[in-house]
Amino acid sequence: MKQLDPELLLLECRFKAVRSSGKGGQHVNKVSTSVELYFDVIHTSILTPEQIETIVLKLKNRISKDGELIVVSQSERSQLANKKKAIERFNLLIVKALHQKKKRIATKISVAKKKKRLDLKAKHAKKKVLRKKDWME
Repeated sequence: MKQLDPELLLLECRFKAVRSSGKGGQHVNKVSTSVELYFDVIHTSILTPEQIETIVLKLKNRISKDGELIVVSQSERSQLANKKKAIERFNLLIVKALHQKKKRIATKISVAKKKKRLDLKAKHAKKKVLRKKDWME
C-alpha cells in the first residue's frame, strides 16, 4: 500500500464548531469551542478501494450511516486547540487502521527443549513415586 500524506486527507475533511460540554464555566455556554471533524471515507478520491475497505472494517463504530468518519474534540478551552487535537486524533486513527500486522512465522520446538521438558516430567514423576507410602515394601 502506498504511503498516505495526512495533508491530502485534511483537504477532504470538513469541520464543524459546536457548543462544548467541557471545562470553561460560563464561557462554554456562549462560545462554540467543541470541534467535530467529518471525513467521507466512502467517497474519498485519495484512498485506494482496499484502504477504504480496511478503514470501514476497523473503524465501523466511528463511521456514520452516510459513510463519514467522525472525530470530536472538546477537551480544550479554545476552538483552535480542539481543532488541532481532532486533526491529531484523525491522523492517528487512519494510520492505526491502515497498519498491517506482520504475519507470525511458526517455528519448531528445538530437540534440546523437548529433551529438557521430558527430563523435567520424568523427574517430577519420580518425585511423586517417592512420596508414596508403599515405596519401601
